[in-house]
Amino acid sequence: MNHETFAILLGGALTPNDRLKAVLTSARFIAADGGMRHAAALGVTPELWVGDFDSTSQQLLDTWPNVPRQPYPAAKTETDGEIAVSEALERGAGRIILAGALGGDRSDHALQHYLSAISLAETGKGVLLTSGDEEAVPLLPGQKTLDLPAGSLFSVLGFTELDGLSLENVRYPLERFHLPFGSSRTISNVANGPVTFTLHSGKALILARPFDFSGA
Repeated sequence: MNHETFAILLGGALTPNDRLKAVLTSARFIAADGGMRHAAALGVTPELWVGDFDSTSQQLLDTWPNVPRQPYPAAKTETDGEIAVSEALERGAGRIILAGALGGDRSDHALQHYLSAISLAETGKGVLLTSGDEEAVPLLPGQKTLDLPAGSLFSVLGFTELDGLSLENVRYPLERFHLPFGSSRTISNVANGPVTFTLHSGKALILARPFDFSGA
């Protein structure tokens, strides 16, 4: 299995803290349109820059003249982020980090990132969405452990009904729980340290706030 990690620089907010930089170690980078603005703060040079460049300033273009560009027309059938992910997969990505995928001015794009992440995970790819301050990973049937600081907040967002959901090492544990679609039962839990998630069936997203201790 190819474990090559690609980080896609997207247009949402990104806080370049030490936790984020550690996650990005050894990753290869592709910028999607205005997401290129994060490259300088991260101290990286992407190997490719894709998009219709409608959210890219002339100053940003002038700052990175030597990064190969792959332009697309504005009237295209894919988002710039999806194009960037496709390029990463063609280059052998086994893991995708969507940096700048959470929040931002476009809630439709943010929601699409969630859906795309789950779809990628269903093909066996490792996926992380991050803003630096928040992180999200798909949760599919099986078991997953996330290294979260003790006292930090996290939620489980069900994109279908969830069956057999167990949460271990948390303030509010669950064991083989059935979560109806649309329920808020799994919003705002607190990690006691690394958290183990087990799911029998369904599709969900774990949204973690590793620097938020407001629930402690």
